[in-house]
Amino acid sequence: MPDDLGRYLTAGPRVGLRAFTLDDAEEFTARARESRELHRPWLFPPCTAEAYGGYASALVEEPAREGFLVCEHGDAGGAIAGFLTVNNIVRGAFRSGALGYGAFAHAAGRGLLTEALGLLLAYAFGPLGLHRLEANIQPGNAPSRALVRRAGFRLEGFSPAMLLIDGAWRDHERWAITAPEPEGATAGGEAAQRL
Repeated sequence: MPDDLGRYLTAGPRVGLRAFTLDDAEEFTARARESRELHRPWLFPPCTAEAYGGYASALVEEPAREGFLVCEHGDAGGAIAGFLTVNNIVRGAFRSGALGYGAFAHAAGRGLLTEALGLLLAYAFGPLGLHRLEANIQPGNAPSRALVRRAGFRLEGFSPAMLLIDGAWRDHERWAITAPEPEGATAGGEAAQRL
């Protein structure tokens, strides 16, 4: 394994996840500008240092948000390939968050975000202590729908005019996944075991 793996929260064969930092502005925004054609009309990541500063600061400072850069390790030297975010994190009995993500153009179609999402699920359902992740996807965004389907998300519903994106209220499909049950657990949990 490459020597650079220590810099990641979690890593797989080709990518590692690490936290956003303000120092990543130059590379992130350059990748975002190169990827405009890929992202539009679905996604609008920050393309300027100023916009990135606000975006990354919120991911670093707000307790209801977590942000991860998807970086190619080994020969790629940690190049940023995309990003994953968990927003609107609710603790307590709900233990849920809303997933956001994007691959950059140079990394698209190479399976890097699929690997990264698998790493994120293990991290979210492990160290982050979440039970459920939800991804809200515009119906016409076939690559995004395919990504979550590969990861095991299930389609749960449709929300008309759910999010304001690019000046218009957009319809979204609601996809979700829950943490796997611990081995030997039953649907009723401890209550079922006592009956």
